Amino acid sequence: RVDMVESGGDSVQAGGSLRLTCEYSKVIYTSTCMGWFRQAPGKEREGVAFMYADGDTNYADSVKGRFTVSKDYAKNTLYLQMNSLKPDDTAQYFCAADGGQAGGSCSFDQSDYAYWGQGTQVTVSS
Repeated sequence: RVDMVESGGDSVQAGGSLRLTCEYSKVIYTSTCMGWFRQAPGKEREGVAFMYADGDTNYADSVKGRFTVSKDYAKNTLYLQMNSLKPDDTAQYFCAADGGQAGGSCSFDQSDYAYWGQGTQVTVSS
């Protein structure tokens, strides 16, 4: 069973934009937090952007002002709009959802997320 499927990754030049898409199944409906992680080669997976059930969002400092997370409830789809991309943004991007346990704000810790997509590659060249 595949609960989350990402798409939209591509190779772009620095300064460019991409929009990542994550389609999720009904099993995700009970999640409190949904968001995006990324993992660059040789580095640990890091939290990037999250949306709480009430619509509040929070972002890693490295992407604030450049990335925007949003959700289309009718389409069961989570998005990550990425603008002003930098070579340091190069990574495999994963969407994730928790099991509904978050209390007030979303965690950046991957161990708090039960559902994961397979990832989509973003490569930014200088």
